[in-house]
Amino acid sequence: MTPREILNELKWREDRDLTKAEIWYYSRGTERGHVVITGGELTELGKSFFETASATIPYYKIFRIVYGNEVIFDREQLEKKRFTHI
Repeated sequence: MTPREILNELKWREDRDLTKAEIWYYSRGTERGHVVITGGELTELGKSFFETASATIPYYKIFRIVYGNEVIFDREQLEKKRFTHI
């Protein structure tokens, strides 16, 4: 699943709660090189980006989504799996 699909599922499924998610995305303008926000900070889920009150971020910058205590999306793990099959 893509980050967009995951976030939409968390938002619209009755047994899920987007506000319980942490979204980790790359940001060159920060000291750590990334930002962590909660699902409650999202104001819109667009086709190729998501929005917060202060920024518009493309989905491709998301590298991790945590729901509760479980990592449900990890781009680094996906990349490792993809390249080990070559």
